[in-house]
Amino acid sequence: MNTNELIKRWKAEEEIAHIHGWDFSHIEGRYMEEDDLPWDYREEILRYLKPEMRILDIDTGGGEFLLSLNHPYSNTAATENYPPNVDLCRETLLPLGIDFRAADGKGVLPFADASFDMVINRHGDFNPSEIYRVLKPGGLFITQQVGAENDRELVELLCGQTDLPFPDQYLKITMDRFSQTGFEILDGRECFRPIRFYDVGALVWFARIIEWEFPGFSVDSCLDRLLQAQSILDESGVIEGSIHRFVLLCRKASA
Repeated sequence: MNTNELIKRWKAEEEIAHIHGWDFSHIEGRYMEEDDLPWDYREEILRYLKPEMRILDIDTGGGEFLLSLNHPYSNTAATENYPPNVDLCRETLLPLGIDFRAADGKGVLPFADASFDMVINRHGDFNPSEIYRVLKPGGLFITQQVGAENDRELVELLCGQTDLPFPDQYLKITMDRFSQTGFEILDGRECFRPIRFYDVGALVWFARIIEWEFPGFSVDSCLDRLLQAQSILDESGVIEGSIHRFVLLCRKASA
């Protein structure tokens, strides 16, 4: 494929780069990530979750992961702040009887004190003090987070040297925050794993979706770097970076 045809394809990917919830199915088969984490976040939750427990999912996205838990809807609540996802949650979660409320994960949670047996958060914002407040005594918080150094090789490939968008996103820093709030740390693990792209167009789409990691990225402004990425792909068959993840399990003190 000649350069003009490649650029046309990349601009087409750039044009359609949007998602509902947290759905990356558009690039399925063209990239791979999170298939070999040393933990299974869903299984970590299900190990402790019982049907009678009240659960809150903070920053639920479109509710896709929450629904995969198959928890009784009457004992399920969720928050989300991103307007398109708020609309999606109102369409999908509220009719099921899930207590969905629009709220910023970093702010005040719109629930009474000691409302939940478990609070979860996957790749979202959170406020340790608010989580402590809405948990019942002995309640659990389980989160999987994107670390500070996520996708750095890919960012540098397309955008050069940039500041870390979330420099405090390390397990140790997060554990300290929750310990200082009064939580007992039960488990914490951190890892780096490969992320692989088999199509530069998929990388273009990805970079536009994860815009906070790829500041100022566009096909036009980063064209030379995209052509370099295409050369890497032509030579090795893959463009590889690394994801940074950590998981944390902690418990509110019993009364």
